This record gives sequence, structure tokens and C-alpha cells, in this order.
Amino acid sequence: GGIGKTTLAKAVFNQVFQHFEASCFLENVKSEASERHNGLVHLQEQLLGTILRRKIKVHNVDEGITLIKEGIWQKKVFIVLDDVDDQCQLNALLGERDWLRPGSRVVITTRDKHLLKELHLNEQYEAMKLDHKSSLQLFTLHAFRNAPPAEDYSMLVDGIVTYCAGLPLAL
Repeated sequence: GGIGKTTLAKAVFNQVFQHFEASCFLENVKSEASERHNGLVHLQEQLLGTILRRKIKVHNVDEGITLIKEGIWQKKVFIVLDDVDDQCQLNALLGERDWLRPGSRVVITTRDKHLLKELHLNEQYEAMKLDHKSSLQLFTLHAFRNAPPAEDYSMLVDGIVTYCAGLPLAL
């Protein structure tokens, strides 16, 4: 983690959500699904409630899948599923690709590239680490308000930037 997948997904969501009839950003799918009792059911309720703009009660994952199938095809939707780590999460929250109305879009963030291979995606974007120069610029921007660090600090700054290994959130 720390490369900025969630931050990038939020930025995209905030830029384009208004172009859709309904939109939903489900954050931390992995932890919500695993740490909470009936986590997938809760995520299904959250997705359905946001898309359909009313409170929806889901009793189990299978019922949620049926409700999603019946609910999301009605609208052109934009859905972000953040930090997905299991195929069952995708099945429970998206079902089949043809359930989506034409013009709908889905963004999925994950650390598991293999998970995406099974989806037959239109596009895939891999967030890359920053190079040393870009890392130094980002660190300088935040630590020194974009002023160059004093000569006394240059070795320390270089060490910190190297230690952060190009991860924007670490910088």
C-alpha cells in the first residue's frame, strides 16, 4: 500500500460522478468484508442504498446479488470498489458485467493483479512508484513548503526519500 490507489480513485470519482445517474464509492472493501459480521451484506446495502437512493435491507449475500442485478441495470452508474482482495467480493458487489447499463463505469482498486485478469477489463492502470527526483520534490513541497532544504539537511532528506521508496503516502 501507500502508492496512492485510493487517493487517485477518489480524485477520479470526484471529477466524474456528476455525469452519471447514480454513483457510489465503497472504500476499504477488504476490511469491511472481513472485519465486520455480515460485511459483504453491509456493503451490498450501502451500494444499493446509494444507487437507488433509499434504504435497502439485505438478509444474505445471495439476496443482495439478486437486488443488485435488478437495481443497477436501471441506471447509468459509476461505482468505485476500493481495496478489493477476493473474487467473492466482486461477485457479491458487481455480479456479471452485463448487469451494467451501457455507459456505466466501474473502478476497482486492488493490490492483486491476478484478480483483475478474470474480469476481461476494458482498461487497466497500474499506479507506479515515484522516481527519486519526483519523490524529492514531493517531500520538499510538504516538509519545507517547496523551498530547497538547507545544505545541512540534504543528506538527511536524501536518506528519508530513499527510505520511502517512491511511495507518495510515506513521503
